[in-house]
Amino acid sequence: MNDVIKNAVDILSPLCGGNCKIGLILGSGLGGYAEKIENKRFVNYNELPGFPQSRVEGHKGRFVIGELFGKTVICMQGRFHYYEGYSQSQIALPVRVMKRLGVEKILLTNAAGGVNPDFSPGDLMLISDHINFSGSHPLIGENDESFGPRFPDQSNVYDRDLRAGIREAAKVAGVKLQEGVYMMFSGPTFETPAEIVFARTVGASAVGMSTVPEAIAAAHCGIKTIGISLITNMAAGILDQTLSHDEVQETAATSSVKFMKLVDQIIKTVL
Repeated sequence: MNDVIKNAVDILSPLCGGNCKIGLILGSGLGGYAEKIENKRFVNYNELPGFPQSRVEGHKGRFVIGELFGKTVICMQGRFHYYEGYSQSQIALPVRVMKRLGVEKILLTNAAGGVNPDFSPGDLMLISDHINFSGSHPLIGENDESFGPRFPDQSNVYDRDLRAGIREAAKVAGVKLQEGVYMMFSGPTFETPAEIVFARTVGASAVGMSTVPEAIAAAHCGIKTIGISLITNMAAGILDQTLSHDEVQETAATSSVKFMKLVDQIIKTVL
């Protein structure tokens, strides 16, 4: 893992100019935001020795480095998933690469199923906390003290001060913003109605198959983290519906304007 991280840093660092403090990870159907980056420099994941590859439709599988509102950013246009067969420590690799590149703040985004019955498809949800119900953990195995301690605190994974800033950013942008707890299931199946009843009972507002490993890794190595979920559908059992990945992508596409508007304001004023 250390060799993979070092090789990636050696390749990406010259493109970052030593001033890349903001990281973005774009989820299903949300990768189009990377097209807004100016002076783009691309590195495909398959150009990085030993790096995982993104194999899900809608994930381009590359880093995009460039400028947004005068700030240098590094963006993952497509992520890796536990259900693809990767370990969660592999899923955490890009976050650790970002740490070595000097990233101090990271925005994680995803497509999620709404569990809170007050939500509607197309809503944006600020992640206040998460529940890791995936059955694994990115920090299992030998700990690398250069990233963080063996037993890291998880009481403020999604930074409180940044969340307050995002609420204000949403008001300025005129974007309605929900807030709640994100619960990660392993996938690749969508959840059953009984599992959604369980998720709601234990306090989840939305469910998905990503984000939590990256958030844990970011908190472990001291990167301030925020997360935004796009509610692309209501979870199983809440409405009489059949769930599909096509629906996820379609809702993401139709909601992209307000998503981009909010992320613009976040980068301008929060990150």
